[in-house]
Amino acid sequence: MNKNALQAAVVDYFYSKDGYVVHFNTERWKLSKDVTIPIGSLTPYLQENEYSVRRVLEFYARTAAPWHARNIFGRFLHYCEQMQGSELFSVASLISYRSSLDKKTEWYMGVLRGAIRQWSRLGYSGISDEVLTLLNKWVIKGNEKGFAVQSMCPEDGPLTDIELQGVIAAVVDAFIEQHLSLEDTCLSMILAMTGRRPGQVAALKLKDLDSNTPGSFWINFPRAKQRNTPWRSAFNRFAIVEDLWLLLQQQAESVKTAFSEQAGGQLLEKVKNELPLFPVSHSLETDSDIEVLLDSDRLHIPSKEVYWAMARVAKKIAVISERTGAPITLNPTRFRYTLGTNLAREGRGEMVIAEALDHSDTQNVGAYVKNTPEIVERIDKAVALQLAPFAQAFRGVLVASERDASRGDDPSSRISNGRANVGTCGSYGFCSALAPIACYTCAHFQPWIDGPHEEVLDGLVEERDRIRDNCGDIKVASINDRLILAVSDVINRCKDAKG
Repeated sequence: MNKNALQAAVVDYFYSKDGYVVHFNTERWKLSKDVTIPIGSLTPYLQENEYSVRRVLEFYARTAAPWHARNIFGRFLHYCEQMQGSELFSVASLISYRSSLDKKTEWYMGVLRGAIRQWSRLGYSGISDEVLTLLNKWVIKGNEKGFAVQSMCPEDGPLTDIELQGVIAAVVDAFIEQHLSLEDTCLSMILAMTGRRPGQVAALKLKDLDSNTPGSFWINFPRAKQRNTPWRSAFNRFAIVEDLWLLLQQQAESVKTAFSEQAGGQLLEKVKNELPLFPVSHSLETDSDIEVLLDSDRLHIPSKEVYWAMARVAKKIAVISERTGAPITLNPTRFRYTLGTNLAREGRGEMVIAEALDHSDTQNVGAYVKNTPEIVERIDKAVALQLAPFAQAFRGVLVASERDASRGDDPSSRISNGRANVGTCGSYGFCSALAPIACYTCAHFQPWIDGPHEEVLDGLVEERDRIRDNCGDIKVASINDRLILAVSDVINRCKDAKG
């Protein structure tokens, strides 16, 4: 047995930072419900350094967040793949590797350098003094931060107000029409309204929904990306609106019912409080000790499921962006960018933004307050009519006249602008929304081709300008921009229909 085999034989297993048992010599290390490292893929490259690299990665798996350990592994693997055929971890190979990186990937070398330094500090063989001297001389730029935010990227950056309003409205409508599940709806709304990280949302328990004071509603979010803190050991409260609270209460009741059915009877109140707000879909094993499982993350959905849910929602609602004319791409990061950007637009400082985004410091929030993208200062009638076909904010059905509308024989279904009728409401249910303002973005609205829609548009544009001039707050003035585009879309359709 060679030296490395003898060393490896001594080591059996260790516990990851999230409490998962990891067997040192296996091909794959599962560090958490979200993160598995295919460590065996390094074996063909490392040879005599395999034991040392495994011990370095074990250090990160024990002490750091699983995603960080996965990132360290990824940098080792990329280096090995690029430098195969060279003497790994030599001065020559490291210089060659760095020269192969561009400005966007230079940070790979920074992460690898940190891991190599840690390798040396841990005392494992394989790193020479010459390598350490070289690494200490280098000045390496970190990962580029804030590009998607500052460029207002339509694919990866913050959502515009019009886009966000469209997404929220479409999610609510899809849920009401039973096109979206309760869980996917809750995930969408909690991300849109709080900007939390997927890991924080996935880690929520029923007891984290807090409303001890009448009229106030809170979520106690477990903190994420905090160094040296176990899972669900630190929390930050986030105030939410009552509508989101009521939606999450439905989800909580659904979870209680599902677990009670699986357990074959009512659960103790203390057990109910510990249930995950978003549980994994598989059933409990008949011999499972539920209280033991509730102390771990094993009953909570993995963070990647939050991303998958947003992909499902985006495909289902297919809201069109006024910037691209294509369906909006949704993911948790975009909602987070949107929250930070909107706070910066309101003039909030870095400390406030850092607190809202649950950062421990302000080093990563500068992108929001530097070169903050401006909201469109003015949307006049001409601009609105040009943007309308891209936004597709109108969701109803144009009809030739009242007699062609659903409920056209019911006078109470008429929608008026205060001077004349503009269309018909096709819904039989009670609606407390302000007509005709709210109607143009409603799927039940049936505008008439000859309706005075331009009067409605003129009034909305004039009101926008008045608010902007009186209070100087473009954020408040732009609250009806999506509605302006919806009315403009109706006007364009009416012109096309008339030929």
